[in-house]
Amino acid sequence: MSGWLRKSMSEVPSAALSLGLWGAVPFLVLSVLSIFVDDLWGVNVESALIAYGAVILSFLGGVHWGMAISWFGTEAPQIFDRRLMISVVPSLLGWLALLLPASVALLVLAISFAAMLYIDLVAAGQGQAPSWYPALRWLLTAIVIGSLIMCIVF
Repeated sequence: MSGWLRKSMSEVPSAALSLGLWGAVPFLVLSVLSIFVDDLWGVNVESALIAYGAVILSFLGGVHWGMAISWFGTEAPQIFDRRLMISVVPSLLGWLALLLPASVALLVLAISFAAMLYIDLVAAGQGQAPSWYPALRWLLTAIVIGSLIMCIVF
């Protein structure tokens, strides 16, 4: 881990870090299982990974909805409107992923998570997210995208 990221990770509240890491566990477990097991208890593992990815992508959109309403009235109306629009796109992309063939869905999710990382970094740079948020998002996004790509490759 780079020095910047290590220092920044020390600023992440322990609850945010532990809950974020627990939220990443299904990505890791399902991607590893997808290599060795087609079905687990009658459920297609790849489909479970895609569904979980869609849910978490929607959650990231909800973070931006929360940012928008927490800043309501203190920002220019166009910034509020833009943040609200950004907040609904991840849910739509997650839903789209549920309708696509697995290999395409996994790629759409990976690209979507990368795009949300960029959007989150911009928001933090504008002071609309806590200073520790980028470090947490880098770590969790690396785990998520790595898991999705592993599922695509294997």
